[in-house]
Amino acid sequence: MSNPIRVAVIGASGRMGREVVKMVLADPELKLVAAVGRSNDGVDVGRLVNGQECGVLIRSDLEQALAGADADVMVDFTTPHAVMANCRIAIRRRVRPVIGTTGFSPADIEELDKLCREHGIGGIIAPNFSIGAILMMKFAAQAAKYMPHVEIIEYHGDQKLDAPSGTSIKTAELIAQNRQELRQGNPNEEEKIEGARGGYYNGFRIHSVRLPGVFAQQEVVFGGFGQTLKIRHDSYDRAGYMPGVNLAVKKAMELEGIVYGFEHFID
Repeated sequence: MSNPIRVAVIGASGRMGREVVKMVLADPELKLVAAVGRSNDGVDVGRLVNGQECGVLIRSDLEQALAGADADVMVDFTTPHAVMANCRIAIRRRVRPVIGTTGFSPADIEELDKLCREHGIGGIIAPNFSIGAILMMKFAAQAAKYMPHVEIIEYHGDQKLDAPSGTSIKTAELIAQNRQELRQGNPNEEEKIEGARGGYYNGFRIHSVRLPGVFAQQEVVFGGFGQTLKIRHDSYDRAGYMPGVNLAVKKAMELEGIVYGFEHFID
């Protein structure tokens, strides 16, 4: 067996980060070498996720955590405000980023791609690591060839900081690749309340719902003469993202430059 991939988890004290830690600890092909979190500084991360010490202490400072870790891959589930700085630090240490945090602009992705290539490494930015969500995006892109009238409705909890979600933006980009820009709706329509029709993208609309008690859902609604088609994905547990994160960590070792979107790894 070859040496395991050495993984640093950023956001390890958060809910998604804890799932990543559990996934890494459970896979003999991976080895947890660093954990960074805003809380629980100095606590063994194993105690935090399953009550058993693993020898890796949570650190609040990324530079300090990576200094002696010799990590191959950094998995980041933090916030849009922190992730770019985290990526720059990791890439300069030749640590490959696998990013589940959303909120990147095209310019951000271009910068990180250039930085990765300068250091001879690769990485992955994925708005969604759920295999079911990726299939939803692919099915929506296929449907757009035949039913160009479409709207996206995405639902998240009220603690989500970016809107629309990264998943809905990625879905919109894939739809736009298979559909000529078509400005939908009645040309004389009037919004009585600003924003009532949702965000505008390539002629169609994206609606973001933010409510307590909601986890993560997305519905893509297509309309045609005498019919509608709805493609919906519902996430109920963060563990559902972990098979995708696991695959991304392993794929990142083969890449040079940034790959944007997990759909590139799903046939």
